Amino acid sequence: MTRVRRSSKPNHKRASARRARKAPTNLSLRVDLVGRAKALRLNLSEVVENALEKAIVDAEQARWLEDNELAIQQYNAFVEKHGLFGDEFRAF
Repeated sequence: MTRVRRSSKPNHKRASARRARKAPTNLSLRVDLVGRAKALRLNLSEVVENALEKAIVDAEQARWLEDNELAIQQYNAFVEKHGLFGDEFRAF
């Protein structure tokens, strides 16, 4: 029988993210926030890394939408004028 090891903390990160090389970085953070985080036993590196990753994804998505705005507008205009490809075959 195979035993399943259960951790007290769920680990939702991708394996590649867990094994990624780390770069030592100096940050300036508000003293009150650092104190509260330490009192809650939060891993500051993990919290900052997750927040940075989310900020990067959000910025990349915003840039993609900006870069493709004209194409999206043209596609929407085409669909409004001609309908979606295969509309005549849809049963729903």
